[in-house]
Amino acid sequence: MSLIRIITTVLLISSISVFSTDDTWGPTGHRATGKIAEKHLTRRAKRKINKLLQGESLAFVSTYADQIKSDKKFNKFYAWHYVNMPFDKTYETSTKNPKGDLVTGIQHCIKVLKDKNSSIADRRFYLKFLVHLIGDLHQPLHIGRKEDKGGNTVQVQWFGKGSNLHRVWDENMIEEWNMSYIELANNAKLLSDDEIDAIKEGTVLDWVAEGHQLTKKVYNSVEAGQKLRYRYSYVYFPVVREQLQKGGIRLAKILNDIFG
Repeated sequence: MSLIRIITTVLLISSISVFSTDDTWGPTGHRATGKIAEKHLTRRAKRKINKLLQGESLAFVSTYADQIKSDKKFNKFYAWHYVNMPFDKTYETSTKNPKGDLVTGIQHCIKVLKDKNSSIADRRFYLKFLVHLIGDLHQPLHIGRKEDKGGNTVQVQWFGKGSNLHRVWDENMIEEWNMSYIELANNAKLLSDDEIDAIKEGTVLDWVAEGHQLTKKVYNSVEAGQKLRYRYSYVYFPVVREQLQKGGIRLAKILNDIFG
């Protein structure tokens, strides 16, 4: 193998490693959350959002905040994708990242969207970001421990291949089912009006606290180096589906409050 080919291969592997540790649902998960949200929007909110996004769907724009990570001018937004919290802390009592976090990112997006003086370009940008961040909020390892980068350094095996706890919840379980985002959204659990209303209750901080309880269970679900297969997916993929659905319903609630 020539030196050029060796260098190219090394760079390719390095780039894959970088993207594999991103703090986010995989594209399929984000799009499923966006698709579910669309089902719970009011007609008025749908019209305004459709106009602002120029016909692009919530599912389509849901991955925008990840796509722009390749552009250095957006580096200041990277910390918005997660919040680190020790098990024995709440968001209110935990040490805050001076660069911001998932909570402050969501709050800023909502503030810009509610401000009538915001430009159309800003409203469009922060709407796309908000769609993504509400999805991130419902991936339990976005509220993970700082010391292991939200489970990224907790090495495990997934069906005999190297992975990590974060990636298992981001993508591995979803990919193992081999369903499109539309199939995932269309097969979301049928909920009563009372059940939907219960999911909508609370604030972003309440949802962070709820997610943090799930985060603890996820960390306790594996040991470093463990070989994960069908049993893990059988137990925890329903939790993934529930989180995607909650994210969609809560995203719609926020958007209805803003645009409805």
